[in-house]
Amino acid sequence: MSVNEWLAIGMIVLFFAMMLGGIPVAISLAVSGFTAGLLGFGPMLFNVLPGRLYGVVTNYTMMAIPLFVFMGVMLEKSRVAEDMLETIGRAMGNLNGGMGIAILLVGVLMGASTGIVGATVVTLGMLTLPTLLRRGYHPTVASGTICSSGTLGQIIPPSLVLILLSDITGESVGTLFAGAVMPGLAIACVYMLFILLLGWRRPDWVPAIPREERDRFTRRELLRDIQRSVLPPLLLVFAVLGSIIGGVAAPTEAASMGAVGSLLIALLSRRLDWSMLKATLHGTLTITAMVYFILLCAQPFALAFRGLGGEALVHDMFALLPGGELGALLFLMLLLFVLGFFLEWIEISYIALPMFLPVFTGYGTDMAWLAILVAMNLQMSFLTPPFGWALFFLKGVSPPGVTTAHIYLGSLPFVGLLMISIALVFAFPSIATWLPSAIGW
Repeated sequence: MSVNEWLAIGMIVLFFAMMLGGIPVAISLAVSGFTAGLLGFGPMLFNVLPGRLYGVVTNYTMMAIPLFVFMGVMLEKSRVAEDMLETIGRAMGNLNGGMGIAILLVGVLMGASTGIVGATVVTLGMLTLPTLLRRGYHPTVASGTICSSGTLGQIIPPSLVLILLSDITGESVGTLFAGAVMPGLAIACVYMLFILLLGWRRPDWVPAIPREERDRFTRRELLRDIQRSVLPPLLLVFAVLGSIIGGVAAPTEAASMGAVGSLLIALLSRRLDWSMLKATLHGTLTITAMVYFILLCAQPFALAFRGLGGEALVHDMFALLPGGELGALLFLMLLLFVLGFFLEWIEISYIALPMFLPVFTGYGTDMAWLAILVAMNLQMSFLTPPFGWALFFLKGVSPPGVTTAHIYLGSLPFVGLLMISIALVFAFPSIATWLPSAIGW
C-alpha cells in the first residue's frame, strides 16, 4: 500500500480514538480529516472545501430538515401524542397486549408526523410506562415496546434518515419515501404480531385493561375522541406524504405545509401560546444545528479520505470478499450493525456509506433498495445495547422500579424482529421497490 493509503487508515483510527476519548463526534471528524489531509497533500487538498460547505447549506432538499423538525416538535409540545395514545389505548383495551399495540400504533403515527426518536420515546415513556406497570405489564415487555415504537420514525416517512440518504445516494426523496412505506408498516406489523403472541402465550405479562375502566366511556365518546385527537395528525401525515410521493410538491414545499399544519392543529386544540411556540423554535434550532454541524464537519473527512485514495482501498477490500454483490451487501449490513453499537446514525451515514457506495454503483445495485436496507439497519442502532439512544432516552424518564437491565433485555426481542424484517426486504426487494415503480418514480 502507498503512504497515502496508510494515512487514510490512520485517519479512521484517529477518528475512533478521539471519539472514544470523549471528544464530540463532529470535532473528531474535522480534526482527523484536516490532519490526514494536510500530512498527505498540504493545504491544496482543501481548496475545494468552501464550495462543498456552501453546497451543504444551500442544498434545497436539505432545507426540508428544519421544517420537518419544526412539525415534529410542535406536535410533541402540543401533546398530540398524549391524546392519540389515550384514545387508541381505550379502543384496543379489551385485548391482551392491547395497550402495547396502541403504543405501537401511536409510534407509527408519531413517526409519520414527527420522525424524532428522542421526543417519541420520552413522550411515550412518561405517559405510558407507569400506567403499563400499574396494569401488570412485565417491565421488560413494556420497556421494549416503548423503545421499539419510538424508533419507527427512523424508517416511516417523512424521516430525517431518508432525507440524508437521498442526498448521499443521489436518489430522490420521493423515491425513498415511497420505498420506505411498506417496509416501515411491515416492521410495525411484525412488532404487533409479537405482542399478540405474547398476549396469547403469556397473558399475565400483557394483561388487558380492566373492564370497569373500559366501561367508563361510551362508543360515541370514543368516536368523538378519535375525530378530535387521531384524525387531524393522520390527515396531516397523508397530506405531507401524499404530496411528496404523488409528485405534487417537492419535499421542502411539503415540509412547509407540514409545519403550517402542525401550527393549525395546535391552534385548533387551543394549546398554542407564546411559551409553547418559543419552546418549539428552540427545539427546532437545537436539533437542526446539531445535524448541520455534523454534516459540515464530515466534509473535510470525506474530502481527505477520497483524496488519499481511500475509495480505491475500500474497493480492493470488497473485491477480496467472496460472493460478489451478495457478499458485499451482507458485509455492509454486518458492518453497519456493528457500528450501530458505538456511533449515531448520522455519523454512520456520512462516514461509512460514502466509502462503500462506489462499490455498489459498480455492481449496478438498486440504490433505492440499498438505502431502505441501510435505513432499517440504522434504525436498529437505536435499540442495540450498550449505546442505543432509545434505551438512554427511556432510562432518563423511567420510574425507579425499571432498571437498565429491564430496558436492555426488553429491547433484544425487538432487535431480533427487526433483523427478520431486514432479511425479508433483503430476500424480497419488491417490498421496497414496487410502490416507487407503481407510481412512476
